[in-house]
Amino acid sequence: MEEAKENQNDKSTFEAPPQPLSKNAQKKLLKQQRFEAKKAEKKAQMKEQKRKDAERRRKEWDGTLAAASEDERQRLIESRREVRKERMEKRSKERERKIERLTKAKEIGQKIVIDLEFSHLMSSTEIHSLVQQIMYCYAVNGRCTSPGHLWLTGCRGEMEQQLQRLPGFDKWLIEKESQSYIEALQDQKQNLVYLTADSEYVLDDLASEKIYIIGGLVDRNRWKGITMKKAEEQGIQTAKLPIGDYLKMSSSQVLTVNQVIEILIKFLETRDWKASFFQVIPQRKRCESDNEENQGADEGECESNDDQGDTKKHCIEAPSSD
Repeated sequence: MEEAKENQNDKSTFEAPPQPLSKNAQKKLLKQQRFEAKKAEKKAQMKEQKRKDAERRRKEWDGTLAAASEDERQRLIESRREVRKERMEKRSKERERKIERLTKAKEIGQKIVIDLEFSHLMSSTEIHSLVQQIMYCYAVNGRCTSPGHLWLTGCRGEMEQQLQRLPGFDKWLIEKESQSYIEALQDQKQNLVYLTADSEYVLDDLASEKIYIIGGLVDRNRWKGITMKKAEEQGIQTAKLPIGDYLKMSSSQVLTVNQVIEILIKFLETRDWKASFFQVIPQRKRCESDNEENQGADEGECESNDDQGDTKKHCIEAPSSD
């Protein structure tokens, strides 16, 4: 009983009372809800169009075979089999290379932790949004030439249940811990660095011995300062990304989990913060001057990342300034 009471006290330590939303925040929430509805409609339209395209291609193929002689039909079928075989072999080789990179990252890669201990503060929809962000993080990391060593800590309850529903999650080359990062990495506490918007320390570089923690918390407006408070009470270091040193944000500097991790991974490859920010941060979040300055070099890539960011636009506690 005493242990349960102590655990409950520890849990409540990091729970700040939710602050009521301001009128501006309410407008942003309404705008976000409209965006999500429009996104769902667009997704349904794309799915239907994809189905129609597949049906059209099938009919075209059937028509081609029907008009061909027996010998031509056999050649067409054999040619299609060869193309399919080559495609499957290419995918198999790509998977092997990915596994090799991620296996190596477990030994020498930069350790990056996603702290999932805030799931009790989120609704099922918000947890689902975070799970989608984590899925994107893993995909982006796997495509990198020098991936990081990703950790999921505090992975339990509904968060774990939703993650388990992801296709192939059990085979992910990623650390999955039901324990908190403090427990799982207790022998390396001196190297823990919590990335939080409220830190006064700016992250100039990534140190290989450090372990960088990102708070997995959707709808950050309800829980301002919670990750900073948690880090201070645990006695671990904090830092924030140097976004303000390289670009001006048009609105809030809050980023999603997948955007923060992609920035860190890009920086590991380039050692260039500015390039990393402009490749990942959506154009809608930048001031006009920054957009014009980098339009020629980065427009195409940023538009692509903007679309990806739109699919995971919920706010989380990220290394930037409010």
